[in-house]
Amino acid sequence: MKINPKIDALQLMLTDLRTRNEPIRHKAAFKGCQPEFQSLVSRLIKQLEDELVAEKLTNRDS
Repeated sequence: MKINPKIDALQLMLTDLRTRNEPIRHKAAFKGCQPEFQSLVSRLIKQLEDELVAEKLTNRDS
């Protein structure tokens, strides 16, 4: 399989988002926006997962 930098970047971003970043989470909790923050993270993960699947399909078809 050939190397695809976009797939690598998407996978790295997803790994980063799924890793608990405690300083950012503590700041969100302190400001009282933890539910909103988590909702945004979840939406971004879903969007990136969809983009990753599409990129893998495109890469496989070419």
